[in-house]
Amino acid sequence: MSFAVSISDRFASFRGQIVWFIFCCFGLVTPGWALTVAAYNVENYLVTDRMVEGVFRQAYPKPETEKAALRQVIAGISPDILAVEEMGPQPFLDEFQRDLKQAGQNFPFTVLLEGPDPDRHVAVLSKVPFKEVRPHARLETMYFGQKQTVKRGALEVVFSTEAGDFSLFVIHLKSRHTERTSDPESAIQRALEAEAVRDLVLSRYPDPAKGRFMICGDWNDTRGSRPVRAMQKRGDLALGEILRAADAHGEVWTHFWRREDTYSRIDYLLVSPALKPYVVGGCGRIYDGAGVPDASDHRPVFMKLNVTATGKSN
Repeated sequence: MSFAVSISDRFASFRGQIVWFIFCCFGLVTPGWALTVAAYNVENYLVTDRMVEGVFRQAYPKPETEKAALRQVIAGISPDILAVEEMGPQPFLDEFQRDLKQAGQNFPFTVLLEGPDPDRHVAVLSKVPFKEVRPHARLETMYFGQKQTVKRGALEVVFSTEAGDFSLFVIHLKSRHTERTSDPESAIQRALEAEAVRDLVLSRYPDPAKGRFMICGDWNDTRGSRPVRAMQKRGDLALGEILRAADAHGEVWTHFWRREDTYSRIDYLLVSPALKPYVVGGCGRIYDGAGVPDASDHRPVFMKLNVTATGKSN
């Protein structure tokens, strides 16, 4: 075989991989039975102090324009399973569920985790039934010599599929806002929370190569940070792989920090080795369709699983 032929073959293979990545990650090739799972920080879906149309408002609900944009985004993805962060207490989730149903996205199954944070919660809305719900609200860490709970806990929901059960862990790690000078940007606290979640997952699935699970949500840190590294492995034991994801333009950011005018990737989908073969195209996607700029300071990430959920209507 000549050198020229070898280079040509390699280029053709590489080109094929690019085409396959584009077709899979941007929804051009999707099995009809795929299950869509999305994670979305809906930005303060609760009553809080906020800026509204350039005016500071105290104890103000999420504006109706932002809620309408959220519904538009979710309709654009049409997920079967939707994990959300920064959801208010139960009445706010109930309202969210009702409004989505009126917009054509009916999620009859919902659960909200009542964690230590009284204001912001993680939740799951689903079009397919839960097999089991495991709330982990009291995960403990040792923070500067004192016991402390993971601020928003971890919500585990188990789903049944024709390929077997899988667990969805939804988390929202500590933000960078803090007044503690000994832990700038809460980096230590966030890393300890990540390690507590990781250890919880390993207690449920000691051998990730055999257990089907995913960990999703707002991890509030970038790929090379200690919290994100901790979530992926303990020692030499790998929990799983963070799915690569991009929007329709190839951009990979999921969060816009208005105050600093910066973009970063802090929202993730991690899948276990046993679940990875079911991920369509081996990748996720960041949604950038209509409504995204007005709905939240985050963009949703989603993936498609090549499985049929028990109870799902095709």
